[in-house]
Amino acid sequence: MITIKSAKEIVKMQKAGEIVAFAHRAVADAICIGISTEELDRIAYNAIISKGAQPSFLNYNGYPSSICASINDVVIHGIPSNTIVLKERDIVSIDIGAYYDGYHSDRAVTHGVGTISETAKLLIQTAENAFYAGIDNAREGQRISDISAAIQRYVERKGFSVVKDFVGHGIGTALHEKPDVPNFVSPGKGLRLYRGMTIAVEPMINVGRSNVRISKDGWTVTTIDGSLSAHYEHSIAITGAEPLLLTVER
Repeated sequence: MITIKSAKEIVKMQKAGEIVAFAHRAVADAICIGISTEELDRIAYNAIISKGAQPSFLNYNGYPSSICASINDVVIHGIPSNTIVLKERDIVSIDIGAYYDGYHSDRAVTHGVGTISETAKLLIQTAENAFYAGIDNAREGQRISDISAAIQRYVERKGFSVVKDFVGHGIGTALHEKPDVPNFVSPGKGLRLYRGMTIAVEPMINVGRSNVRISKDGWTVTTIDGSLSAHYEHSIAITGAEPLLLTVER
């Protein structure tokens, strides 16, 4: 069921989103050559807890960590480990969620480590720009498929591919709510957007083919051809005007 949030509920989601943004800044400041993804997980956990919130991901359907840290060909759901250390030229996607006062928020950003390739830079920038191309259509009366189509068009114009096995989602009192928010589809069809809807829009894009596989751990998703992948996400609210970014510091 799709839930429409009241103004008071959206304020609560903004507060959860501020905490997510705070944790992202703490992790981004710590990213460097030689740091383990487990240490980044610990930094995010401490940042979230310090604000009186809980990590949305920790123990979610058995997920063992507070963040997802997905390196290079890992698309999403990379599990932090003390044996996984960031290296020069890596790219790492950090996905963080926080639960505060009954509501979740969710955001992902991909970072370069040290000096990265021009292709990696373009991939990361394309994921972010595709998000903004998508949410330019996140307005009352338009359709989710308008967001999806704008993302796909932007990504493919840049020569990259859109992951089709995983999509964005509604968010609120549950981390994953209806509706699904794909990054691919034809415009002008499907569910309309209404004021008070809250969704997580999250382009996941690859240098190579769009195909992915799930590893034996049941979580880690990698590109099937070993190509680089980037991920960019914000939780947003549909308003009577422009969409409201929930996962930013204020």
